[in-house]
Amino acid sequence: MKTLIHPTAVIHPNSELHSTVQVGAYAVIGANVKVGPETIIGAHAVLEGPCEIGARNHIFPGAVIGMEPQDLKYVGEPTWVKIGDNNAIREYVTINRATGRGEATVIGNGNLLMAYVHVGHNCVIEDSVVIANSVALAGHVHIESRARLSGVLGVHQFVHIGGMSMVGGMTRIDRDVPPYMLVEGNPSRVRSLNLVGLKRSGMPAEDFQLLKKAFRTLYRSNLLFKDALAELEMLGDTEQLEHLRRFLLLSQMPGRRGLIPGKGRKHASDD
Repeated sequence: MKTLIHPTAVIHPNSELHSTVQVGAYAVIGANVKVGPETIIGAHAVLEGPCEIGARNHIFPGAVIGMEPQDLKYVGEPTWVKIGDNNAIREYVTINRATGRGEATVIGNGNLLMAYVHVGHNCVIEDSVVIANSVALAGHVHIESRARLSGVLGVHQFVHIGGMSMVGGMTRIDRDVPPYMLVEGNPSRVRSLNLVGLKRSGMPAEDFQLLKKAFRTLYRSNLLFKDALAELEMLGDTEQLEHLRRFLLLSQMPGRRGLIPGKGRKHASDD
C-alpha cells in the first residue's frame, strides 16, 4: 500500500486529516487543522490552525497557510482560514488567518493561486479565480468568481474585484474593478471589456452585445456617472447587467474604495 504521509512530516495530534490525504516530506501541520479527502500537501508546506481545507486540493511545496495575520489590530483572537475544494495553491503561497473574533479568510472552489501569491487577512476569493505569480492582496480584498489577475501586482485593502474581470500585469489596484472589464496600467484605468474572457465564457451573443453597449455608455459616452447608470437601466435586465449595476452602486457606498476610472477620466464618478 502506498505511504500517504512521509515519515519526516510533523503532524499535530489535534489535527484532522482524511485517510486519503497525502503529506510530503518535512511538511508541518499544526493543531486545529482539518483537511478533506484526496488533498495533496507538498514538501515543506506549513499549515496552522484554526484552518479548514476541503477535498481534492493540491497544496504545493513551501506554501504557508493559516499563520497569524499581518495586522497590528490582531491580538490573538481565534480566527480562521477556510478553503473549499479543487484548488491549486502553488509554491510559496501565503494565506493568513483573519482579524476579528470568529472571522475567516475564505478561498472558494476551483481557484488557481500561482507561486508567491499573498492572501492577506479577511480576504474572500470566490470560485474559478486565477491569480498569477507574485500578486499581493492586502486585507479585506474581495475577488468575485472567474476574475483573472495577471502577475506582479498589488491590490489595496478593502478593494473589490468584479466577476469575469481581467487585471493586467504590474498594475496598481487601489479602487474597485468593475465586473467584465479589463483594467491595466499605473495609474490603473478601465481599458475595455474583458473581450477574451467573455467570449470564452460561453455567454450568449445577445448578452455579450448588451455588455458592449454598457461599456460604451459608461466609458465612451462622456455622460456623468449618475446619467450613465440611468442609461444602463434602459438597456435591459439580464443577469450580467443587473450585476454590473449593483456592483457600480455598491462601490459608491461608505466604506468602499470607489471605482477605477475609465481612460481619460480622473474619476469613475465624474459628476
